[in-house]
Amino acid sequence: MHYVYILRSIRFPDQIYVGYTTNLESRLSKHNSGQSEHTSRYLPWEIVWYSAFPEKLRALAFESYLKSHSGKAFASKRLL
Repeated sequence: MHYVYILRSIRFPDQIYVGYTTNLESRLSKHNSGQSEHTSRYLPWEIVWYSAFPEKLRALAFESYLKSHSGKAFASKRLL
């Protein structure tokens, strides 16, 4: 399975991160151990939403959408 996920920083709740992975638990561990350059400043993180996709290309397309301006508005209104 392919996962698109949204993280929220526990210490800085306004910080949101959208990502893609095939192993959700492992990826969250990497974010929380500081191994991800983009999220290391706002440790620790929690998963607030995720979705599983059987096809990699659809997951990547949805991740890309969530990172767009309209996707951020959609996520804020419907997913968070």
